[in-house]
Amino acid sequence: MIAIGLFATISMHAQDVSNYTPGVTEEGVVYYLPKTILEIKVNATKVTYTPGELCQYASRYLRLPNISSKPSEHWELQSVQVQAIGVPDKQKVYAIKLKDKSAASQVELTEEGIIKAINTTAPQEKPAPQAPTIEKAKRIDPRSFMTEEILLAGSTNKMAELIAREIYNIRESKNSLTRGQADYMPQDGAALKLMLNNLETQEKAMTEMFAGFTERTEQTFTFYVEPEKEIKDEVVFRFSNKLGVLKSDNLAGEPIYISITNENSLPPANEEEKAKKKLEGVIYNIPGKATVSLRGNGKQLANEECQLTQFGETEVLVDNLFNKKVNTRVIFNPVTGGIVKIDKDQ
Repeated sequence: MIAIGLFATISMHAQDVSNYTPGVTEEGVVYYLPKTILEIKVNATKVTYTPGELCQYASRYLRLPNISSKPSEHWELQSVQVQAIGVPDKQKVYAIKLKDKSAASQVELTEEGIIKAINTTAPQEKPAPQAPTIEKAKRIDPRSFMTEEILLAGSTNKMAELIAREIYNIRESKNSLTRGQADYMPQDGAALKLMLNNLETQEKAMTEMFAGFTERTEQTFTFYVEPEKEIKDEVVFRFSNKLGVLKSDNLAGEPIYISITNENSLPPANEEEKAKKKLEGVIYNIPGKATVSLRGNGKQLANEECQLTQFGETEVLVDNLFNKKVNTRVIFNPVTGGIVKIDKDQ
């Protein structure tokens, strides 16, 4: 059997296409039709709170009420995205035999062996857009802004008092600059902005010693669903405010349900009648249409229309499209196995 590659030379006539049987099928190019897998991407944020070392003085010196002295962690569910992807269907694998006396044609396959094009080259798939890399802002050590008097304070209480006084001085300086009342005003707007940013950085670093700081970490979790039939409210994953995104069998989280509704209006073909038909050309998919929805915690999280090969049919491109007198070009969708474009030269 010829190994599957990105391109292969084949010839097609009615008798040249058959189901592939290892050890039985004659030499030829083997190709798969795809089946649909639903890729579910769950975006969640881990929120971690770390109390400041002077949190017990937050109310006394900065009038900040309800500052917790205990670290905490929780999760927030941001979004759920559904995308159909194609994988080789092991039940739909076919061989196109090679014959020296027939008109040769070119077939393009994906790396997984799914058919992409005949007698032409499929358009290059655009790479998925990369999410922008967000670098975490480095926390600045507040001690780098402390005066000698603060660093040499004899007690924690005294240090808290002096830091609070420094915070109020910074705020007063910011107000003076924005009102144009500072003793030393910058020469231009850029210099003013730089000074204000520096003061803001100092104030934030010192205030975190009282109020603590919160860190947000974005994470993406991926689940796969292979629908063979309609689905009604099956648990695809779970979510917990304390533990985050969990597998469906982890009862520590609230269930997130998936439903898949077949939107095809035509009745399915009779499988027995289809089995009696002779393979007389290139077999391809006519995908069906479905609505995929996810819900949980009383909210609709996603509702998408997708093409699913499992809800569709297979058909045959008649063999006379590929003879010596007609140059037919076909492009297939490698996700669904359906025809994207077909044209020919007379």
